[in-house]
Amino acid sequence: MARRTLVTYEGMTRRRTLGVLAASLALAACRATGDAAVLKVASQKGGTKSLMLASGVLADAPYRVEWAEFPAAQHLLEALGSGAVDVGLAGDAPFQFAYQSGSPIKAIGAQLASPRPSDALAVIVPARSPLRTFADLKGRSIATTRGSVGHYLVLRALDRAGMPLDSVRFSWLAPGDAKAAFDSGAVDAWSIWVPYLAAAQLEQARILVDGRNLVKGYGFEIAHEGAIARKRALLVDFAAREARALAWLADHRDDFATVLARETGLPIEIARITAQKNLRLPVPVGAALIADQEIVLETFRKAGDIGSPRPIADAFADIGRG
Repeated sequence: MARRTLVTYEGMTRRRTLGVLAASLALAACRATGDAAVLKVASQKGGTKSLMLASGVLADAPYRVEWAEFPAAQHLLEALGSGAVDVGLAGDAPFQFAYQSGSPIKAIGAQLASPRPSDALAVIVPARSPLRTFADLKGRSIATTRGSVGHYLVLRALDRAGMPLDSVRFSWLAPGDAKAAFDSGAVDAWSIWVPYLAAAQLEQARILVDGRNLVKGYGFEIAHEGAIARKRALLVDFAAREARALAWLADHRDDFATVLARETGLPIEIARITAQKNLRLPVPVGAALIADQEIVLETFRKAGDIGSPRPIADAFADIGRG
């Protein structure tokens, strides 16, 4: 079998230039013809939508954005896989979980938390819980969503602690149901992310382990393969605007929090905490990122959650940048 060669974004300058030119021409055509182009964008718990609205970067977009809201990455990725939406942001673990299941999606851009927050993702217990360390969870139940960053965090924490995979019992629940189970004592712990984590901490939940030294914190802008083929120009333009919005966020976290609270109904104090944990920067898809994704894939594979893997390099599509 021929050796597969990884081609990174950095090494594709000529293709990027041609892609940008094609995207510019396609957008110009939209303006000239008045074509009612639509980009269907998925937003997880209001995050992307609130950022784009608060920053104002979509004000002069030559296409219409239709937003779809989801409580967690798994629901967002299901919608992406079905073609119900064109593009959306999700963490690396749920992306790999969905991609390896055969979903017709590809990552078209990458972001990385900067600086990496200490408690944007954590395994928590109620304030009244007698459990004090992650090892104390042996034989206990942990609520999280299957294939989520919460699921991945538990697998990584088990590995670091030298605990067998069957040391804990997973309760596969969506965030809303997991909170109800956590609050009622139906589960012993909850592996969860912001903004749900911020709300739980305000209710005095305690962190047993967080993702700071276990999870890299990548987020991927993911598109359906059909959208990449038919709406490349819109995706290129949206990615450029999102990059501007991320740069804007560094100095406007309170403005973002205000819009996030309005869009999601979150209390303003939770929205502010979420804004502090939501600083991300675009990063190139190169050898280092691919190596990090191999760790994600191997972690799920060892746990028996993924069978014969698809090549990770094939999970990324270079659409060019405006």
